[in-house]
Amino acid sequence: MTSNQAPAPARRLDAARNRDKILAAARTAFADPQAEVSMAEIARRAGVGMATLYRNFPGRRELLEALFADEVDAICAAAEAMGGADPKVAFTAWLHRFFAFITSKRPIATELLEHTDSANPIFGGNRDRVVAAARPLFAAAKEAHAVRDDLTLEQALDLVIAIATIHRDSRYVEPILQAAIDGLSPRRP
Repeated sequence: MTSNQAPAPARRLDAARNRDKILAAARTAFADPQAEVSMAEIARRAGVGMATLYRNFPGRRELLEALFADEVDAICAAAEAMGGADPKVAFTAWLHRFFAFITSKRPIATELLEHTDSANPIFGGNRDRVVAAARPLFAAAKEAHAVRDDLTLEQALDLVIAIATIHRDSRYVEPILQAAIDGLSPRRP
């Protein structure tokens, strides 16, 4: 090894940091649905060169897929972290987090659909991951009689997704979400 070469582990750490900076910059940039965000703007916001951006993400689709997958990882990790808590509280808190996940990923998913189609495995495969991660929370809530017997997890998620499509401010949408979540509880005589 020559004296001007860094050891391999340092390069890998630097590459991982650059990738994380790019994803963080892109996540912030895509959070504004009105913004027209170029790859050059993402590189600028991340503080990396275009070569570094394209080495990590050869195209816009790959960047969007990575952002989408990161968001799915976070919602799945949240479900796992809530296991063991009071079942009703855990499932309700996770549904609120799921709602935030759906509303925050809408701009990313919309643009991703412009570069691919809904048959892309990133959509179906990640939905399956979210359902699998939430299933233990849902099962525990059902076992604790905190969720109606006539509902499935998929129905509860579809309810939250439907509410997330309402394009109004949070003061309008939050009470609707809360009413829907309250409605998941078993009926009282």
